[in-house]
Amino acid sequence: MPPPRRLDAERLAAVGMRTAHLAAVVALGAALLGAPLPGGPAAAVVLASGLLLLVMELAAGRVRLGELAGAVVLLKLAAVAWIGLAAGAADAWALPTFWALLVLSSLSAHLPKGIRHWRPGGSRPRS
Repeated sequence: MPPPRRLDAERLAAVGMRTAHLAAVVALGAALLGAPLPGGPAAAVVLASGLLLLVMELAAGRVRLGELAGAVVLLKLAAVAWIGLAAGAADAWALPTFWALLVLSSLSAHLPKGIRHWRPGGSRPRS
């Protein structure tokens, strides 16, 4: 079981980072839907905040890259980088990829612990 958060400051930092991340996700989606917003900076904030959240979760032991949850995060970060840096709003696959990421994010965040922490090769998830 992952350790509990050590400090109120750590919790506050995590909440602030998640809030910035979600705001950037909304801005990126709006840009992809045609709002007069630059998608590149929004994608950059999604990517940077997502990386920072991943580092925070890894440091706290709440996620591991060898588990399904960690692999999903890496996939999401790679897809956001592609949307923001390579594809952008002009690419026909950018918006469907964004929606797929949104659904994947919701599913992966709310799956049972045994599935989120599953390791390839059939090893037992950590408890």
